[in-house]
Amino acid sequence: MNNADQILELLKTRGPLSAAELGDSLGITSMGARRHLQALADQELVYWQENIAGRGRPKRSWYLTARAMQRFPDRHAELSLQLIESVTELFGEQGLEKLINQREQQQLAAYQNALETQQELSDKIATLAALRRTEGYMADWQALDDGSFVLLEHHCPICAAATACRGFCRSELEIFQTLLAEQAQVEREQHLLNDDLRCSYRITPI
Repeated sequence: MNNADQILELLKTRGPLSAAELGDSLGITSMGARRHLQALADQELVYWQENIAGRGRPKRSWYLTARAMQRFPDRHAELSLQLIESVTELFGEQGLEKLINQREQQQLAAYQNALETQQELSDKIATLAALRRTEGYMADWQALDDGSFVLLEHHCPICAAATACRGFCRSELEIFQTLLAEQAQVEREQHLLNDDLRCSYRITPI
């Protein structure tokens, strides 16, 4: 992966960053990062904004454009939308709900099988993040100072389908809640479909 592609992935997974922060992450100078950023800006893949935080000079942070977002996989978005429309037309909203429920049960069974040997909550979250990462969600997780955890998904490979039918999003939250029900409460705090930078789930031990 070249530096330009790494910059796009860093902006996708970590949100807005300065040239200096990108340079540190890539092991290059901030000037080198700026050259790559300018080339990406010329392709309309990134843009910058000045952010004022406290005293001192404004900080220039770089963001992904909508065109850059399209570079990340969306698992045959057009086909997904056509299938949703066809199911709804043929079987109505109840038919679509049955489809979502079937997918939920299949996913839940696969995740439960992967987590069945895990005892610690942190191990379960780490395994779940790894599973989601293989599915294209660019997932990771963090342990927070208050004893809770956060599961982060920086990309949604079924975003087109989820936009057309939010039942998929509801279903995925319910899967996480069911998986961890004996040890934690799970709440969605950020949502890509609400124009947040990512989907995030707060996991609080009980």
